[in-house]
Amino acid sequence: MPLSPSATRELLARLGHQPKRFLGQNFLVDGNIVRKSLELAGITAGDTVVEVGPGLGTLTSALLEAGAEVWAVEKDRQLHAHLTETLVPAHPRLHLMEGDAMEHPLAGLPAEKSAHFKIVANLPYAISTPWMDAVLSGPRPDRMVLMLQEEAARRYVAAPGSKLFGAISIFLQSAYAVDPGHRVGAGCFHPRPDVESFLLNLGLLPAPFVFPPATKALIRACFQQRRKQLGSILRDKLPAAVADAWFARLTAAGFGPQSRAEQIPVALWRDFSV
Repeated sequence: MPLSPSATRELLARLGHQPKRFLGQNFLVDGNIVRKSLELAGITAGDTVVEVGPGLGTLTSALLEAGAEVWAVEKDRQLHAHLTETLVPAHPRLHLMEGDAMEHPLAGLPAEKSAHFKIVANLPYAISTPWMDAVLSGPRPDRMVLMLQEEAARRYVAAPGSKLFGAISIFLQSAYAVDPGHRVGAGCFHPRPDVESFLLNLGLLPAPFVFPPATKALIRACFQQRRKQLGSILRDKLPAAVADAWFARLTAAGFGPQSRAEQIPVALWRDFSV
C-alpha cells in the first residue's frame, strides 16, 4: 500500500529529503490510484515493466507485488540510494539504475526484453513531451499508463482544430490508441501539486506508424509557426513535386496550401514526407 501523507512526510524527514519541484517530485499517497494504474495497464505476473522516477517506491512495490519484472530509472541520488538499500535487496526482479530518463527513456531495458513490455510511470511535466518523443522512436511498449499533468494529457490526445493539437499529438496518435483513462485529483499527492493530473492509457496500434526523423523535424517546424499557412511555411522546404502532391491530397480532403498545421487531420500528416 502507498504511504499515507503523514507517513510520506515522516519518511522524507528521516531521509532529510526536500521534494524537488524541478524533478516533479509529487509523491503518490492514494492506494486507489496505484491500483487503478495497475488495472489500466493490465499488469499480470511475468510482465516486463519500465518505470520512470520510482521516487519512494510506492508504484514500484505494487508492480513487484503483482509479479512484474521492473526496470526503473531514478535521477535523484538520495532517493536512488534509499531504494537501493530498502527495495532492491528484497526484490531480485527490480533492476534499478541511477540516471536521467531523457538519456535512458527505457531505464536500461535490455534488447532481449524489448519485444513486449509496458510502461507505467508518473512523468514529470518538464520531460513528458521529449521523453514521449524518444519512446515513440522505438522500441515501443505494448501499453503505456502514464500519470501526467492534465494539460500534457490533453495535448497528447487533442483533435485537429484544437489549439492543443500539435506535433506530439500526431506522432502519438499515429502509433497508439487512446483508451479510457482516469482523472486524478491534486489531493492524491504529497506535496499537493497546483494542477490536476490524469492517468493516460495508451495501447499500441496493430500497425503503428512511425515518422522518419527528417519528417518529424519538418512537422515540428510547421507547428512552431502555427499562425502561418502551410503553403508559406513549406515553400522552400520541400521539392516542388513532393509539395504539389501533398497539397493535392489536402485539397481533395477539403484543405489546401492556405490551411494551418493545426487544421490537418492525423491521417493526412501520415501522407506527408520530406
